[in-house]
Amino acid sequence: MRRNRVLAIALLSLAALSACHTVAGVGKDMKSAGTAIEGASGKH
Repeated sequence: MRRNRVLAIALLSLAALSACHTVAGVGKDMKSAGTAIEGASGKH
């Protein structure tokens, strides 16, 4: 069970990292994630 969880986290991390090829891409991804969380919390 634990091994499957670690494998799933590793695969998701790999997919996320391969989606942004530059430091600017990481920044944009982080900003969009923060905006989504902020919107979901109801705070603007």
